[in-house]
Amino acid sequence: MSQEIKDTNEAKKKKDELILFLTKTEERESLLSKANRKLLSDPLDDNNPITVQVLGICSALAITVQLKPAIVMSVAVVFVMAMGNVVISLLRNLVPNRIRIIVQLVVVASLVIVVDQVLKAYLYDVSKQLSIFIGLIITNCIIMGRLEAFALGNGPWKSFLDGIGNAAGYGLILIIVAFFRELLGSGKLFGFEVLGHKGLTLEESTGLYALGYENNGFFLLSPMALIVVGVVIWYQRSRNRKLIEEN
Repeated sequence: MSQEIKDTNEAKKKKDELILFLTKTEERESLLSKANRKLLSDPLDDNNPITVQVLGICSALAITVQLKPAIVMSVAVVFVMAMGNVVISLLRNLVPNRIRIIVQLVVVASLVIVVDQVLKAYLYDVSKQLSIFIGLIITNCIIMGRLEAFALGNGPWKSFLDGIGNAAGYGLILIIVAFFRELLGSGKLFGFEVLGHKGLTLEESTGLYALGYENNGFFLLSPMALIVVGVVIWYQRSRNRKLIEEN
């Protein structure tokens, strides 16, 4: 009888944790404790999903020709990963282990559909530029990896912070790559000329173009995105030698 009461109490505690959004452990620490802040800061630098974990490279190559699509993609991934982590964390004690991947895919797919419809309604041009890559968020290895490795084993608040942190780390690299590719490849940012106007002759040109500067069209090709990511990785490891892998 005492065992049944104990089991009932434990079940009630788990139910309360789901309702209150925080686990008992999370309630004992501040919302932005040192450990929680690390969930936000580590993916931006020493545990970046692209430059350290080498995940999500495909979209870093494909959608970084211009800055605007890269920022929109970053915001979309932040929303999907943060909300997906929270939902999976809330369901972690309810979903049978054998169907957990299916549930994760359904949750992420539902969120991606919301993002896709919002983009088509309010940013149709950007939606066309991103094309299939919005749909491919469903199979983004960063998102699925965090759902499996973190959200299934932690409370909603920590999972939310982990989702925000990793998505922000992913978006940071996308924005850096897109900034240099658009600036050096076309002399523009957000479609606006920032290096001057390139005329048919030097006399008609302004800014750097009047001095003979030419855009580097190679930056508009996908291989250059990989090279820019490589330069970021080199800089990151030169600043933090602990990230250099030993042969």
